[in-house]
Amino acid sequence: MNPHLHNLTQLSQLQQVVAIGGGHGLGRLMSSLGFLKERLTGIVTTTDNGGSTGRIRLQHGGIAWGDLRNCINQIITEPSTASALFEYRFSGNGDLAGHNLGNLMLKALEDMKIRPLEGVNLIRTLLRVRCHLIPMSETPVHLGAKLHSGATVVGEVNIDKLTELPKRLFLIPQVSATPEAVSALQQAELILLGPGSFLTSIMPPLLLPEIAQALQSTAAKIIFIDNLGVEHSPAATLSLAQRIDWIEKTIGQKINGTSAVDGIITYPEAAYQDLLHKAIIAEKLNDDDIIYRHNRTLLCKSIDKLLAKLS
Repeated sequence: MNPHLHNLTQLSQLQQVVAIGGGHGLGRLMSSLGFLKERLTGIVTTTDNGGSTGRIRLQHGGIAWGDLRNCINQIITEPSTASALFEYRFSGNGDLAGHNLGNLMLKALEDMKIRPLEGVNLIRTLLRVRCHLIPMSETPVHLGAKLHSGATVVGEVNIDKLTELPKRLFLIPQVSATPEAVSALQQAELILLGPGSFLTSIMPPLLLPEIAQALQSTAAKIIFIDNLGVEHSPAATLSLAQRIDWIEKTIGQKINGTSAVDGIITYPEAAYQDLLHKAIIAEKLNDDDIIYRHNRTLLCKSIDKLLAKLS
């Protein structure tokens, strides 16, 4: 039991919370909300093409496992030999150098024709991870960007290296969302977007039509959690209001006629003056040792406080 749970009057009552994003940011958020156990579901971006994951995809195809593995690593509550094995990264100069064993295990399950979601569930059982994790799609997909010049750039790594903000993002090919991800959103009482890389972690799942439709028709509150550090990508040029605008244009209006994002959690110095029509919590959220990382307890308290504001 989380020692702070008795203070979280709003969060503790929820039966279905869904968080959307990529590896580091989503993993941190889910580890913060780990006390929700089976009541928490993460929908994980699967467009990564860098590092160990990128090499596996280039040589063997398949979906991007890196963000899923990263999330699993961060929400393991009982460290064990199995969890150390899953997190093991090969060193040296050989073919295995730099590969993470967790990525290889998930890829092996995929090669054995085990459904990606079932592969994730097998690993969750092995590592005693109670929260649900669902790949945004079970079909291999890459992120694409259309530039203002009309040129197209393919791949997360290349998009993060751009010196200009793209005109729009799209998926190659246009795949289907994992049905269980759509179902989780339909049952959600709270949906969280972020923190994480805006263009390459938060946006890709929203480009799936079924996920956008589920977000349009949800009765759940949708909360955006802002990053604490400046991104090393073209997204750094976007103000908080512009990022919210990107999200809302991608999702479209909710069927009740309201805009998609109900509330925002950010830091005290953030420029949120253009967003005062939304519910906002702007307070200290960072760990004292790593200032760009959310403190788990402070983040939970902020989410709870914002829910009270929205209720």
